[in-house]
Amino acid sequence: MNLTKLLSIGLIATMGFSCTTNEKKEEEKASGVFPHAMPEIKPNIPLSAAMDRMFDYPAPRVQDNPLYTLFKYSEIDGFDYNGGDGTISRRDPSRPILVNGKYYIYYTKRHTIVPPIGSRRAVEATDEIPSTDWDLCDIWYATSKDGFSWEEQGVAVKRPQKPTQGWRSVATPDILIWKGKYYLYYQAFSEPSGLRGDWCPVSVSVSDSPEGPFELGKANVIPNGAKGEWDQDVIHDPFPIVFNGKIYLYYKGTYNKWEDKRDKYAVAVGLAIAEDPLGPFEKNTLNPVLNSGHETCFFPYKSGVATIVTRDGNERETVQYAEDGVNFKVQSAISLPPIAGGPYTPDAFTNSDNASGIKWGVSHFTNQGQRGKGYSIIARFDCDLSTDEPDKFFKGSNVFHKSDVYFKQGLGGKKKSIKAATMVK
Repeated sequence: MNLTKLLSIGLIATMGFSCTTNEKKEEEKASGVFPHAMPEIKPNIPLSAAMDRMFDYPAPRVQDNPLYTLFKYSEIDGFDYNGGDGTISRRDPSRPILVNGKYYIYYTKRHTIVPPIGSRRAVEATDEIPSTDWDLCDIWYATSKDGFSWEEQGVAVKRPQKPTQGWRSVATPDILIWKGKYYLYYQAFSEPSGLRGDWCPVSVSVSDSPEGPFELGKANVIPNGAKGEWDQDVIHDPFPIVFNGKIYLYYKGTYNKWEDKRDKYAVAVGLAIAEDPLGPFEKNTLNPVLNSGHETCFFPYKSGVATIVTRDGNERETVQYAEDGVNFKVQSAISLPPIAGGPYTPDAFTNSDNASGIKWGVSHFTNQGQRGKGYSIIARFDCDLSTDEPDKFFKGSNVFHKSDVYFKQGLGGKKKSIKAATMVK
């Protein structure tokens, strides 16, 4: 077959494909009705706002969305809680890191003579009686071979002597690996939580080993904002990753609160960037970078940054993504996301431009124990927010619970007033 004939066949085939594509577009225009077969791209017809934005997600069908997942939870072995009497609590776990064949996590541990008395009674707290679950705490660490069974190893960061910053409690840690050293960022309290809220700076301690000893590197690594700025009072939940060759340290701020608006608080997430773990950290000019979230976790994903947004705000219970690590957009709505999640993130510190995402991690449950004996536990979660072949086990779109799960979210004492107001006379 000569070259002329080959070119002619190719041209006819191309024209045929083009005609078929154009015919489909013309059919869409002619009918003006959304097709039965799910389009892969936005059809060229008038769409409602809901159907139009469906094509702004990574995939129009949620089961095909790589940034959508179900979350599955497992109890973990190795932690004792003193029979659940409220005197031992573990919470705020860091992301697991893998070093020399072992996973390490760092977390807030409270072991006190009595359970917390509550933030509203903070003035009654003593050097032995905690106000809240994160009062009178140290930072501990544990190791594991499989992520399900853990062995508690000991204290990573101990409260210093009074009046050194953090003497009251050190809590809410997360870990950074940078140039062969290990950096723990955490909140350092010098007063019982609840006196004025949760006022405390973020401190950082450093070690040559994941097992310590960790020595104080800087007592206040992210300064509070100036008076009148959104983060003037609270900088919490430090969460570092390496992105664009720098340290991106995300943090939570609570605003619109003290002192005359304590019942009208709002929560947002800011970003501070540095070229050294001890700073100086420069806050992003667009802060806050998230309008929602509480104990929010972040992880490099492909060439950007993804986040699981939980609890507070209009965009709670979503997965979001920012190509630049700053301008996040909602990618999916999720159910039962991990609270205070610490995801195992293989690319957390590799500065990869093709990060693989996450599949499991640890989180906490704070509503353990009977009334007056509250404590927290650490658990494992599994999911699929990765670039690997999708795992259909985590891509279902329905979560069903037995009725007792809903009934536990009952009216309590409010039931009587509602019943009286709706009583037919």
